[in-house]
Amino acid sequence: MLKAQGQDIKEEPKDQWTQPFIKVKKNAPNILWITTDQQRWNTIGALGNKYVKTPNLDRLVHEGVSFEKAFVQAPICTPSRASFLTGMYPSTIRASKNGAAKWAEAAPLITKILKDAGYDCGLSGKFHLSTAMAHRPEKRPNDDGYRVFELSHSPYQTGSANDYIKWYLEKGVDILALKEDKGYVPTEYHQTKWCTDRAIEFIKEKREWPWLYSLNIYDPHGPFDPPKEYLDRYDIDKMPDPWVNDKDIEAKKMFNNVMFQGYPKKYTDRENKERLAKYWAQIDLIDNQLGRLFKILEETGQLGNTMIIFTSDHGDMAGDHGMTAKGCRFYEGLVRVPLIFWYPPYFQENVQSTALVELVDIVPTILELTGLDINRAIQGKSLLPILSGIKSPAFHRESVRSEFYDAAMSDKHNYATMYRTEKFKLIVYHGLVKGELFDIKNDPEEYTNLWDSISHQGIKMELMKKSFDQTVLLMDTGPERLGRY
Repeated sequence: MLKAQGQDIKEEPKDQWTQPFIKVKKNAPNILWITTDQQRWNTIGALGNKYVKTPNLDRLVHEGVSFEKAFVQAPICTPSRASFLTGMYPSTIRASKNGAAKWAEAAPLITKILKDAGYDCGLSGKFHLSTAMAHRPEKRPNDDGYRVFELSHSPYQTGSANDYIKWYLEKGVDILALKEDKGYVPTEYHQTKWCTDRAIEFIKEKREWPWLYSLNIYDPHGPFDPPKEYLDRYDIDKMPDPWVNDKDIEAKKMFNNVMFQGYPKKYTDRENKERLAKYWAQIDLIDNQLGRLFKILEETGQLGNTMIIFTSDHGDMAGDHGMTAKGCRFYEGLVRVPLIFWYPPYFQENVQSTALVELVDIVPTILELTGLDINRAIQGKSLLPILSGIKSPAFHRESVRSEFYDAAMSDKHNYATMYRTEKFKLIVYHGLVKGELFDIKNDPEEYTNLWDSISHQGIKMELMKKSFDQTVLLMDTGPERLGRY
């Protein structure tokens, strides 16, 4: 196992741009934070998926700590990203809208906190804290902490804000024409590789202080068009079926008046299998690029002092219950995502935690690891005790929460909250008569809605009380909540 190599952090760096002063502890690690888009939890070989080819993610699992029950705080992009970049719930920081015109400035991003403490921060790929519609450049926060900011939302979104398309056009390559011709973009020109190339350039820079890099890859988000060599790895006919049955599809239609990107329907076996193969092929492409990053970190002598975080902003229904994509639902495939921390030998190795955790827990973990104060406004709970082996990996929280507060640009204005324990999941669609209650222990596929079950009314009311209490206690009480911020 590689030994950690401490960095000599100097108080007065000599460079063309300067840091104010170093506040993080000595030998604070570099942080490579990889966030994919729309990747559900069960998509990694070492965590039980026997179909995908993910040797580099498998390495992170075997040499790090993976959380098998990590949940997003919103099942759609902007509010989820706002929450895991601040350590606070979307409703608390007024960041619930996927098409918000601008960032509400209600809380500082972790990258701004780290920048002020002496970190050099960079980003490539997606950001999406405000609207990212075509021909409408995304408005950045007043100070997001990033010195390097190379933005590309959807790889096929034209307009002046897509640095990926602009970069290749300047080199005489028309990405959109390539896709039109082949039906996909070859690996050489793929956005996932472009994002990784930008990360490699950043990592190779000479500096005298630690860095954080946000590698925000758009895959495996649709339109599911992986390079041919990755799709060719899969035998379509041998793909597994999604969690769906005819009775289930009819039951889910009860919520057709709730916002979602599509309605439950019966797809053919071939349609389900082809979609899944393309989805997993994009994850294989991501994994291959991670291998390139590990090699560069090792070649530059930084692998031993770099913490790697791997996660996603939310999942994808992938055909479960006859549904695809995302929206105002809280099924496991949509709200449960990968979460891996890798930093040997400081963190435990080959630990697969079954504890309930939330992505808001990432920010306080980073702050505690780097020796920075955790402001009282932060609502996440540090995972460092589990990562370092001080506490058991079997427990972290009694419950996890996810929210949808009119979160999407749609003619349907819906509000819903999820409250999930180890055994039960309650979903309240506020303003609607019906909700959902699932016995996750005995019905992990979420086929049977127990909302109207006579024998479950007691547990439903108990969970509704706890969920309501949580909603009230998480309310934004004003600027004073942020203390020194």
